[in-house]
Amino acid sequence: MKTILLIDDETDILLLLQRILENAGYNVMTAENGKIADRLLALHSFDLVITDIIMPEKDGMEVIFQLRQTSPGIKIIAISGGGKLAPEGYLKMAEIAGADAIIQKPFESSDLLTVVDDLLTS
Repeated sequence: MKTILLIDDETDILLLLQRILENAGYNVMTAENGKIADRLLALHSFDLVITDIIMPEKDGMEVIFQLRQTSPGIKIIAISGGGKLAPEGYLKMAEIAGADAIIQKPFESSDLLTVVDDLLTS
């Protein structure tokens, strides 16, 4: 079973995405920000990381930069609904930083699952 680390500071979104991914047969661990994700990444092995970009304490861009340095084999999906910039700006930066895929919030669960399945079977 593939294991996914899901990082998002919005609890409702975190729980919804966790349920969607678990119902699709994935093992999912969650973190509310990049600092919590750091602890999980140190203790567990993940096949995929899905990270929001705009978060307190340690944002998704920092997570992506770190993963590309320390764990280049992990697949990464960046998600964002925007902030001070339009979501496209953050997502483009995430793609340049090394995200394997980007998804703009809001999105359909089927779109997320398609991207996840594609990355984990490639």
